[in-house]
Amino acid sequence: MQADRSISNISLKGKVAVVTGAASGIGREIALSFANAGAAVAIADLNLDGANRVVTEIKQAGGQAIGIEMDVTQEQAVNNGIDKVAAAFGSIDILISNAGIQIVNPIENYAYSDWKKMMAIHVDGAFLTTKAALKYMYQEDRGGVVIYMGSVHSHEASPLKSAYVSAKHALLGLARVLAKEGAKHNVRSHVICPGFVRTPLVDKQIPEQSKALGISEADVIKNVMLGNTVDGVFTTVEDVAQTALFLSTFPSAALTGQSFVVSHGWFMQ
Repeated sequence: MQADRSISNISLKGKVAVVTGAASGIGREIALSFANAGAAVAIADLNLDGANRVVTEIKQAGGQAIGIEMDVTQEQAVNNGIDKVAAAFGSIDILISNAGIQIVNPIENYAYSDWKKMMAIHVDGAFLTTKAALKYMYQEDRGGVVIYMGSVHSHEASPLKSAYVSAKHALLGLARVLAKEGAKHNVRSHVICPGFVRTPLVDKQIPEQSKALGISEADVIKNVMLGNTVDGVFTTVEDVAQTALFLSTFPSAALTGQSFVVSHGWFMQ
């Protein structure tokens, strides 16, 4: 872990965080940043080998972490995983619901099975992990923070992404309801809405969109992914992790039920 993974003077010492989809990409960077700030971190992912590699990285830097094999679409797997984290570290203070995939296709060609898969991972997964974590956050009004990984597509649409856009919009509603319900138990919620982040998930989309739109891969990057940014620059995993770190340590419900767009100006609220 690098020193620049934590905002100056921000500490998560004594806190326990669960990050789903944390074996790679945005989730990994959030997990590393949280561990660097002092949190005990559970790396929850379908890819247990990948999760354990992140655990090793954290432990070698002096942090605390465990790997949890978790399919966020399966209720029992989620409940068992969250219970395992609480047993290992004492409770749950922060949930980062980050697990996600992407399937692009025009609506007329979008397989219903793919639609259901997208909803299961993004929306059902957010609901199931939230419900499981609240069992601990609500105990004696301990409180906590739940952060959903949305997208600029939580606020606007793009061609070929009917399921993704619908799922990311749904996270806004879930976060807002949780903000209302969780307040009496000192639980806050937010949605982080990144622009395009150069992860394997985005790299996979470049040739897919090139083929579907009939343009070059360079034009996909320049015009589709970065055309509306103010500087033609991809959002980074570090940008998103720093936002998650800030929101996880904000001291009051002055910020709750909000979405925070991290997109180099691609979308402005």
